[in-house]
Amino acid sequence: MFEVRIHGRGGQGVVTAAELLSLAAFIEGLQAQAFPSFGSERMGAPVTAFCRVDGVPIRLREPIAEPNAVVVQDPTLLHHVDVFGGLRPEGFVLINSTRSLEELGLGELRERHPIERLLTVPASEIARTRLGRPIPNAALLGGLLALTGLLELDSLMRAIGERFPASAAEPNALAARDACQHVAGSLQRATHTAGRPPAEPAHEDLEQLRATGTDERESGARARGESARA
Repeated sequence: MFEVRIHGRGGQGVVTAAELLSLAAFIEGLQAQAFPSFGSERMGAPVTAFCRVDGVPIRLREPIAEPNAVVVQDPTLLHHVDVFGGLRPEGFVLINSTRSLEELGLGELRERHPIERLLTVPASEIARTRLGRPIPNAALLGGLLALTGLLELDSLMRAIGERFPASAAEPNALAARDACQHVAGSLQRATHTAGRPPAEPAHEDLEQLRATGTDERESGARARGESARA
């Protein structure tokens, strides 16, 4: 199972981001779950959303305490909310910012997590260019896929097309693509600087997850067929 926790503020599309990620997983034949946790429902209040992806049905329902990846949509939360709480040692971090981790006062993260799994991306600026508004959720998801290898960008773009009307879908999909390309370039530079090969994808056994899900579906279909014949 791969677990993503998304931190932002009301009005930034945090909940929609988790829903889009889960829809993209469904499109790839995986199982997924998305849900929010609101501190306050007012505009600008901190909001957290969660997304789980697996190859088999997901039974868990509690908030994600030990995420594989953390996405921070609003950098003003960094020193006011424990956004990195429980992040796994090999976890991924993607922050919406034009500044580096050091400039954000997060240099110590590099001591606890692989350097090539910690990135910032100017998602609000990318969104402003494509949408005319700094709504960073789709762009951050595109960046997350480039960082983790969890899902295909085409699946996310298709999910965006299903979730939004055409007038909003196209610019959001383009923002996701732009951020994906930006992060891919940043990853290449980071791994080159670190003198190591690129990080392994989010799930080294991601194909095995898909195979497990396929096996379960086929097993269920056989069982139903045998029951019908009986």
